[in-house]
Amino acid sequence: MNGKLVAGALVSIGLIAGAAMYYLQVYGYYEPVADTGDNLRLTSIAGVAEPVIYDNFQAIDADSSPLRYRACFTTDMSQAMLTETFQLYENPTPLTTAGWFDCYDPAAIDAALKDGTATAYLGEANIVFGIDRVVAIFDDGRGRVWHQINACGKEHYDGNPVPAGCPPPPEDN
Repeated sequence: MNGKLVAGALVSIGLIAGAAMYYLQVYGYYEPVADTGDNLRLTSIAGVAEPVIYDNFQAIDADSSPLRYRACFTTDMSQAMLTETFQLYENPTPLTTAGWFDCYDPAAIDAALKDGTATAYLGEANIVFGIDRVVAIFDDGRGRVWHQINACGKEHYDGNPVPAGCPPPPEDN
């Protein structure tokens, strides 16, 4: 009888711990980002991050990693105007997110970038050292945003010296 109690307690503790880990990974650290009216910026050809016109903004972020930022929005700005005004982003790689953040689908974004029905722009370089904010805008005006490690961050976080032209890395990393 005591063995059954011990086994039951161990199984129960394991189930509770597993459920807690699942919750923390998928839901626990994310917080909604409030729309302040200037949440979306794109870097102009001149190299200045400028606010752009958007609507239907929704975003999530987490303090646990600078890479967890995701956002969705719509815009009436045309691709022709966007590509003439703002910097394109080379090698965009949409990162996955929590499955419950329905508007952001990394596979669909990646497919649209590859088939040319979406274009990636530099939102802001080094929004946090080594991390760029990338903005992909579809031909129909839907937009998706994520953070991506840039060349400076890749080298720095791998423990190597940063390439020429990078800002100085923070002292605490």
